Amino acid sequence: MTSALLLLAVTALYAGYNLLVKVSGDHVPAAASTTVLATLCLQVAALMTSLVFTAILLSRGGQQLQLSLPAYAWAAGAGLCIGAAEICYFYLFGGIGGREPMAASVAIPVVVSGTIVITALVSLLVFRESLTWMQVLGLGLVVVGIALIFLKRLN
Repeated sequence: MTSALLLLAVTALYAGYNLLVKVSGDHVPAAASTTVLATLCLQVAALMTSLVFTAILLSRGGQQLQLSLPAYAWAAGAGLCIGAAEICYFYLFGGIGGREPMAASVAIPVVVSGTIVITALVSLLVFRESLTWMQVLGLGLVVVGIALIFLKRLN
């Protein structure tokens, strides 16, 4: 699979993740006090997907599965981040605690766009990657876009 097709697949799957969490949140009963079981269901489904993929790889043979300790540690850190994000997402979309469920048209663009800005800044400051003026302009437009989404929401 080419990198462009893989990138397209990741984008489509991530969009599906975001939208399906919203749909799940729409089905949270009014009497619910937590959405943690929905988060666990999501994580079990993700684990099952990884296990099936691992089984396919192992059935083909010739796979080197062992990684370095830092690779596992950083992956675990990423897992902690996504697990906490999923819990928060379900709370946003489920309207738990008497809050109005947040619209997908607000939450998902803010989360995804905010991720772009944070990632670019960390890439610049921590990983010492460079940004072109065009990228800086694009990031500025993303920030303006996030602000416009919230301004529209307030009106």
